[in-house]
Amino acid sequence: MTAPRTALLPRPRAAEVLPAAVGTPPRRCAAALCALVCATAAAGPLTALVTGDLGAALTHFTPLANLLVAGAFGWSAVRAWRDGRPLPPRLSGGVLLLVAVSALMYHLVLVNYAPDPLGPSASLLLHTVTPITVAAHWLLLTAPRTLRLAHIPLWLLAPLAYLALTLALGALLSPGSRTRYPYPFLNVDTYGYAGVLTQATALGLLFAALGVLLTAADHLRPNTAGWLQARRNRISPPAAGGLK
Repeated sequence: MTAPRTALLPRPRAAEVLPAAVGTPPRRCAAALCALVCATAAAGPLTALVTGDLGAALTHFTPLANLLVAGAFGWSAVRAWRDGRPLPPRLSGGVLLLVAVSALMYHLVLVNYAPDPLGPSASLLLHTVTPITVAAHWLLLTAPRTLRLAHIPLWLLAPLAYLALTLALGALLSPGSRTRYPYPFLNVDTYGYAGVLTQATALGLLFAALGVLLTAADHLRPNTAGWLQARRNRISPPAAGGLK
């Protein structure tokens, strides 16, 4: 009796049968960076609660946006560790726009208003460190040419929800309350609803324009994630191929 054909084939080496996708360094690195962004984004609001004004920490846009960023990157860390899948572009682009808006509004406009109710440490985390880590993740671990102009209306839902929440809170709180209108340009007592909505519309158009710029940058930037993966493949240890 002849042996089964499978018995005549060479036995595969161990490196050929181990699942390469499980626990590989790129997956661990992606999960670690996502977890770092999550921790940084969560540290900002927590620092504001401890060292800053409680009302400002609960009503300002940036701490609330950072909580959304923390949740998104916490989920992204889990996905990266389990199967290596990144966030969908419509979500990663929205998170990037949120932190870009927060950083630009603070450093170009709000930094001129003193004192900072969130505190210097919290503002550093919220308006500088978190945007830098989110941008680093976008540049290093996401594929280019995935953002679409059709995503922009979805990205603007968070600022729109914040505007509605702020106006509703202002209508419920008594006049003179410190947390009634967290930003001067949203003060209905000063500008009226028509003035506030006009300024909010102008800001919304600026946010949409920034979304267009981010989408264009995404289609022009190099594929850093692909380059890193190709580099890793070139310098992978030769043990898997056996000795020559």
